[in-house]
Amino acid sequence: MSQPTLPDIDDVRRAAETLRDVAVRTPMEESRWLSSLAGGPVHLKCENLQRTGSFKARGAYVRIAGLTPEERERGVVAASAGNHAQGVALAAQRLGIAARVYMPEGAPIPKERATKGYGAEVVFHGRHLEDALAEARAYAEETGAVLIHPFDHPDVVAGQGTCGLEILEQVPDVKTVLVPTGGGGLLAGIALAVKALRPDVRVVGVQAAGAAAFPESLASGHPVALQQMQTMADGIAVGLPGEVTFSLVRDLVDDVWTVGEESLSRALLSLVERAKMVVEPAGAAAVAALLDDPRRVETPAVAVLSGGNIDPLLLGKVIRHGLAAAGRYLYLRVCIPDRPGGLARLLAEIGEMGANVLEVTHERISPSLAIDEVEVRVQLETRSAQHAEDVMTRLRERGHRIQE
Repeated sequence: MSQPTLPDIDDVRRAAETLRDVAVRTPMEESRWLSSLAGGPVHLKCENLQRTGSFKARGAYVRIAGLTPEERERGVVAASAGNHAQGVALAAQRLGIAARVYMPEGAPIPKERATKGYGAEVVFHGRHLEDALAEARAYAEETGAVLIHPFDHPDVVAGQGTCGLEILEQVPDVKTVLVPTGGGGLLAGIALAVKALRPDVRVVGVQAAGAAAFPESLASGHPVALQQMQTMADGIAVGLPGEVTFSLVRDLVDDVWTVGEESLSRALLSLVERAKMVVEPAGAAAVAALLDDPRRVETPAVAVLSGGNIDPLLLGKVIRHGLAAAGRYLYLRVCIPDRPGGLARLLAEIGEMGANVLEVTHERISPSLAIDEVEVRVQLETRSAQHAEDVMTRLRERGHRIQE
């Protein structure tokens, strides 16, 4: 693979000047909850509070602002699951440029509406980002529109790198930076800025396990496409790293970790509960990695919350999933005597233990039941995983047979 043109720290500094009156200098919030788990200060870089709800506005604006007058006349085209789409649409609107955005089928409705709200035309194509990107390239070749790649361009990476400059200014003694990672634009940009100024700082990318293209690519020495992807974190569901981002991540990033779906759900729920931050699943990836193993991170640490654009319906599903992963829901199959008062006694005992009954059903016909038994299927709301264990222990002590 030939070496692509790569940005440097001067490009990042110029990007910061370009973004001075456009991007928000997002807050850096210390998290006492995460700090207690990690044994030292942990800060949250709140890019979910950036213009358009994610860091993508930085890179998209820098790239489009650098177009020549002739290129601006031809308009721009992009492919995105939603966050880059909004960044492109905002930049095009501010600069008076026509924009078309291709999104994969099933892209979150709020991201689609927000993109249209900034004046861009939205076209759906394919199941994954790579499908939409191929169509965007074809449109660019056919019409002359300038393709604004979501991550694989020096200007885009330099724009995302401005987030790294802010991290160093806001937490001067930082030792570790955790960055949600899809195609690698944010990771490459932050690593470029941080390593140029503080080479001792450890920079770690975090990918969803169901869409983790970087580990295999880094092991192979070149970008390797995933054959399939499955994750709720649409913002980092990218099946192939770019040449620019791969080169920078390979040379500058210390490690790339992966997190599972339950970890993403638990992190998103914890951010809502403990930090009062609404983020999308992709935006919670860095916190998910912290929660998986808090003590492997040298502090002071910064976890980047990369985006907050989440469909309310998905938010509800993820919160329920996170509650289940945290042991806040308990589903039991309890065998009780089939006689009057049996169910009332069971529910009263559950109530005494502080669990809330959400749903109850009966099963009378089963080969595992005695002739004088009924199986009660009960869904409970509990305070914690330990509380759920205590409920089951108490029920067994009182003579109830719980089906495994």
